[in-house]
Amino acid sequence: MSSPDLPPDAWPWLHDRGRWLGSWMFRPFYRVRVHHAERIPARGPVVVVANHSAFVDGPLIFGLLGRRAVFWVKQEMFTGVAGWGLRRIGQLPVRRGAADRRPLTAAIAVLRGGGLVGVFPEGTRGTGDVAAAEHGAAWLARTSGAAVLPIVSRGTHRPEGSGRRWRPRVDVVVGEPLTIPAGGGRAGLAAATETLRAELAGMVRELDELRSTT
Repeated sequence: MSSPDLPPDAWPWLHDRGRWLGSWMFRPFYRVRVHHAERIPARGPVVVVANHSAFVDGPLIFGLLGRRAVFWVKQEMFTGVAGWGLRRIGQLPVRRGAADRRPLTAAIAVLRGGGLVGVFPEGTRGTGDVAAAEHGAAWLARTSGAAVLPIVSRGTHRPEGSGRRWRPRVDVVVGEPLTIPAGGGRAGLAAATETLRAELAGMVRELDELRSTT
């Protein structure tokens, strides 16, 4: 049976099993500290925006949100058994650098069903400092009227040339929900995107400062 907060080809029971697995699977490998989890809305349409510096960022956030979550995932991951599993737990393929309205319309349907959609606005993994952002997340929020929830993480990325760390500390900070005003055309979309980018970048700087002193 389908659920309005998931894409129609998702299996809700498998999605919920996947969230349960994601809630603990990284604990043996990382010392995870989640700050301000109480800010995560328990219901209603939400667009989660997060920085991205390591592969595990997506599964980690997926597991800690405490509610169903549909993330945009790069198209290249949707092959073989892994691709089948991603679709069945409700994740949406995105072709980076290509015009494709399918993930946009699918995400809007999830939001209108009261669901949560996760987006990494940087578009790809990098240093995670959010120096640039794409427009997708802001467009979703403006079109659907959903709240935007910024989340940043540090500690999952291992710099090139560094040794393997045993259970490194990972900090995840949940920000205050934001409201993106509707309208404004392309200029309004660009301004909204910059608002989200600046919020995430500021949270990353604050988290880096916190981690350097604790």
